[in-house]
Amino acid sequence: MVVATAAPTQKRLTMQVEEIAADTTAIRSLDWDRDRFDIEFGLQNGTTYNSFLVRGDKIALVDTSHEKFRQLYLDSLKGEIDPATIDYLVISHTEPDHSGLVRDVLELAPNATVVGAKVAIQFLENLVHRPFERLVVKNGDTLDLGQGHVLEFVNAPNLHWPDTIFSYDRHTQVMFTCDAFGMHYCSDATYDEDLNKIEPDFRFYYDCLMAPNARSVISAMKRMKKLGDITTIATGHGPLLRHHVGELTGRYWNWSNEKAQAETTVAVFYISDYGYSDRLSQAIAHGITKTGVAVEMTDLKIADPQEVHEIVARSAGIVLGTPPASGEVAKATLDAVSTVFAAAKDKQLVGIFECYGGDDEPIDPLVTKFRDLGIKNGFDPIRITDTPTEATYQLCEESGTDMAQLLNRKDAIKKMKALDSDLDKALGRLSGGLYIITAQKGEVASGMLASWVSQASFKPLGLTIAVAKDRAIESLMQVGDRFVLNVLEEGNYQHLMKHFLKRFPPGADRFEGVNTQPANNGSPLLADALAYLECTVVSRMDCFDHWIVYSSVDNGRVSNPEGRTAVHHRKVGNHY
Repeated sequence: MVVATAAPTQKRLTMQVEEIAADTTAIRSLDWDRDRFDIEFGLQNGTTYNSFLVRGDKIALVDTSHEKFRQLYLDSLKGEIDPATIDYLVISHTEPDHSGLVRDVLELAPNATVVGAKVAIQFLENLVHRPFERLVVKNGDTLDLGQGHVLEFVNAPNLHWPDTIFSYDRHTQVMFTCDAFGMHYCSDATYDEDLNKIEPDFRFYYDCLMAPNARSVISAMKRMKKLGDITTIATGHGPLLRHHVGELTGRYWNWSNEKAQAETTVAVFYISDYGYSDRLSQAIAHGITKTGVAVEMTDLKIADPQEVHEIVARSAGIVLGTPPASGEVAKATLDAVSTVFAAAKDKQLVGIFECYGGDDEPIDPLVTKFRDLGIKNGFDPIRITDTPTEATYQLCEESGTDMAQLLNRKDAIKKMKALDSDLDKALGRLSGGLYIITAQKGEVASGMLASWVSQASFKPLGLTIAVAKDRAIESLMQVGDRFVLNVLEEGNYQHLMKHFLKRFPPGADRFEGVNTQPANNGSPLLADALAYLECTVVSRMDCFDHWIVYSSVDNGRVSNPEGRTAVHHRKVGNHY
């Protein structure tokens, strides 16, 4: 293993070079200190950008790295081969964290042929700004590198970029999948030896990026099944999968089928590589999928109008990013946008967001068009007046959740009525205390009234909280996150209970008018609480519509030793 380290004045950026199979080398760019990724979701454990060399009679480089690794990556590449000898540069997709150094590599390897999906090649023309040899591949195409290394390509659009392909080496049984099956997890371990350590990040990555594309995941995995055995999945982020390939791909399959079987679907239309359209749409889609509603992500730049019509027709809701008002992209999206309006029905809900691309179509005329069609808002139009921040992405996520909750309302009422009355009343006799959970991560803060709380361990001191998957605070309670459990006092809780039971609009300040002070872990501490406990999330268990969050207790204090905890008595067990 070869390691190169950047200057100590920078954040920790290191390189790891290791042979992973016959004639196959991983060049991994380790970003140890990155705590946000494209800002739309948090990182606890950094991330990696993985690139691969396959050497037969011909040499193929699969993906590059993030531009922040320019010198480190190029030095590592030169340490393995003379870049001028690269015959093929395989582009799994053109997202900048994997293709950020394509131009640099092509300057060193001017005779290399760029291999990718048709859409990827089109995107690269705008990215590289120089002529290059190209080979457009589609599902089932092969590339013979010699010495037994034959790459077979698998179409995998929307995972999570519209131009994604997988590459499978029949000789080594290595599958190169870029984002799919990856995770944002940085460590010296090249592989997935320790499943317990990586599974929270594996699930979080899936929920943020793959769940909104569940149907695309299923389609890609069906194509994968037609290949030979897969012994290693060479991912674009995090450790490579070798020790638990069957287990982790099985989870993808099960999670995606569960999402795809949802009775309600929202169509989310975005424009790739235009402003912040893709990132904002992902945040909205993540908020929608938290509720159990399915999402179909569609890139308007490459969408077929007939496909758009079918997607809109089978969807209960529509989310639309503002297309550009002029230029080539505007021409490319015109027919698809017109089809969205033509196919929309008055019983649907709609949400529109600005993309902050510098030339957005004005949002108000689009809102008016939908209103004239009799279509109601699933959330208020999202207006972006500056570079999106953590708060912007939180607003988008909460907006998506609000729309999905509106779509789910009738079904939720039906399920409540369907529960056996005696069972319902008996279950309702389970009582619990009253608490407010408060959390802050960066500039995003949230709070939630809770009663399903219980001490769970003595050594270490620990407790569990059941958190509904569609609660806004759920995003701030990932493994490693910190929060405060505020214990409410009998006879002095009504004002806090009333405040936190309110339905807050997306992005609203949940602590406006509430007396708080920062706890040691940075979360808001309620001044009127009977007691507080500062906690760190240790693990999460999936319980259908809730997460059971187990947390260690790090610190605590009682403000009134004579006070008693407020208790919540229910009469029915099918809602709070």
